[in-house]
Amino acid sequence: MTNLKVNENSSTLNSREVAKMIGKRHADLMRDIDTYTRYLSENPKLDSHDIGQNAELRSDDIGQTPKLDSDDFFIESSYQAGTGKSYKCYELTKMGCEMVAHKMTGSKGIQFTAVYVKRFNELEANENKKMAFYIPATYAEALALAAQQAEENEQLKIENQIQTQRIAEYEPKATYYDEILKSKGLMAVTQIAADYDLTAQKLNRILKEERVQHKVGGQWILYKDHMNNGYTKSETIPITHSDGRPGTTLNTKWTQKGRLFIHEILVRRGIEATIDKAYEHV
Repeated sequence: MTNLKVNENSSTLNSREVAKMIGKRHADLMRDIDTYTRYLSENPKLDSHDIGQNAELRSDDIGQTPKLDSDDFFIESSYQAGTGKSYKCYELTKMGCEMVAHKMTGSKGIQFTAVYVKRFNELEANENKKMAFYIPATYAEALALAAQQAEENEQLKIENQIQTQRIAEYEPKATYYDEILKSKGLMAVTQIAADYDLTAQKLNRILKEERVQHKVGGQWILYKDHMNNGYTKSETIPITHSDGRPGTTLNTKWTQKGRLFIHEILVRRGIEATIDKAYEHV
């Protein structure tokens, strides 16, 4: 996404660029768009069922044909490959981009939505700037122009708010804290460390420095201040030493409460979970 370049002189996005944005094969995206255009060309008439499902429709709308033109969404075009052979592609208008984005979830869906919203808003802003240099010939014309610009600005504001909500609804930000609260079960220190791009050895040293745990007989044991807080669950496992003597070792895992306790310690040290760092760059 960061290396993507969009043609600043075009009011559409090419399907090949869109395919790169959303991480999809161009051929697969073309099949999707072909399906969309086929459905749009069918242009079905409204019936009584549609009236019942949509309170904004009136009974006298029955039998009326909605004005749906696939060119308002997807404009068929072509491009030449390195061999000189021409292949079919599409130019996507703002509405076409919205239709593609509506089918997507996850980070790529959010990134694609943000790119096309920014792109088309910049186009509209440039158009508004061009209009700012226009000098009306009459007072009546000036009033009409002012009213038109006010209406367009209000509509743009509404569209921006709608798009902001849509982006948020595609994938609400899930912080590492949220992940902890949703999780169940026990976790090894190795698993917790990996969530912060740390090694288990590094995390154990941090917990030692914070006086959470210390080593006893080569094993990490919580200090008494933390033993009764429900941070860990341990089990004793029988082992056989290299010389044949029987022995035991302690297998300690962290509860979700303990995991949250560790998270708070690392945050104080300025160490972020990878999931939180990823969202900072979206």
